[in-house]
Amino acid sequence: MKFIIYLSLYLFICNPSFAKNYNVYGLGLFDIKLDGSDSNEAIDFRFEQRYDKTIFDIGPKEDNFFFLKPFFGFETTSDSAIYVLSGIYLEDNLGELFVGKESKYNFTPSFGVGYYDDGSGKKLGNNIEFRTSLEVSYELKNKNRLGVSLSHISNANIGNKNPGAEILNIVYLIPF
Repeated sequence: MKFIIYLSLYLFICNPSFAKNYNVYGLGLFDIKLDGSDSNEAIDFRFEQRYDKTIFDIGPKEDNFFFLKPFFGFETTSDSAIYVLSGIYLEDNLGELFVGKESKYNFTPSFGVGYYDDGSGKKLGNNIEFRTSLEVSYELKNKNRLGVSLSHISNANIGNKNPGAEILNIVYLIPF
C-alpha cells in the first residue's frame, strides 16, 4: 500500500507540464556529529527530482523567494538504510537576495516527510521521518549546479525515541 501511495505521488508530481526541473545527485556522510557525541556514520547517496511548478505562493508577487515548489526523492546509506520522501522547497538567488543583482549562487531550503527503513543503520525511532535541508549551489557555465547541502532527519517526537541524524552532502544538479 505504501508503494502505491508513493508511486501515485511521484506520478502526480512528474507532470510533463512542469518547466525548469532539476535532477539532484548527492554524495555525503550520514549521521555526522560536530559535538563529539557517538554517531553511526555511513556514506549517504541522494537523488531528488525538483520541479519548477509553484504549488503555494505565500509571499509578495514581486519576490519569488516564497514560491513553494514540490520535490520527490530518496536516500540510501552504506548501512542499507532507505529513506523515500516528498516535500516542498523554495529557491532564491543569493545575489538578488542580498544586493539586488543576480549572481551564480543559489540558496535552497527544503522540508519533506517520508518513509525511513533503517536497514542495518541508525535507528531513528519511527518509520515516518521529517527532513529539513539547507543548500547553497553555484551555477556552472553549462547551467548545471554544484553545491553543498546540510540536512537533519527527525521524527519530531512521534516515535519512541528521536535521536535524529545530520547529513552533509556534496550535490550536483542537472536541469531537465
